[in-house]
Amino acid sequence: MSVLRPLDKLPGLNTATILLVGTEDALLQQLADAMLKEDCTSELKVHLAKSLPLPSNVNRPRIDLIVFVVNLHSKHSLRNVEESLHHVDATFFLGKVSFLATGAGRESHCSIHRNTVVRLARTYRSPLLFCDLEIGDFRATMAQRLVRMLQICAGHVPSVSALNLLSLLQSSENPSLEDL
Repeated sequence: MSVLRPLDKLPGLNTATILLVGTEDALLQQLADAMLKEDCTSELKVHLAKSLPLPSNVNRPRIDLIVFVVNLHSKHSLRNVEESLHHVDATFFLGKVSFLATGAGRESHCSIHRNTVVRLARTYRSPLLFCDLEIGDFRATMAQRLVRMLQICAGHVPSVSALNLLSLLQSSENPSLEDL
């Protein structure tokens, strides 16, 4: 079994690479295009994958941030993410993994309850973002946020690390009763 590790590759000079994992090809491509339009001081690389593991014969750069995209309208999407998580080394979860749930705007059409994705993110102690990627303005805002997170995870923001970012994102969440 091929496990994705954060330090498998040496970092590229002034390069930041994000891996978007999800079953929604068109939405992932639109998000990737929106990210590439953002003003970024680093050379931004966006890779898309339907699932993990990645093919071992592909020459790829070091991955600085993995975003697992769950479509709340598709149980297949959730299963795909859950299965892909087994191919990620535990050290990636130290601030270099995030979950993105899309489709929450039309809650009546959801086949996955929001709490299911919240529990998944809590289990892996990773941030969870909600965004309806089908809406252009929301997609642009999420692209901007992901680019900023990526720059931090790649080490291109002085005095802020991926662990700092993780701590900030988690402290902004409302604590649950079990955390008190």
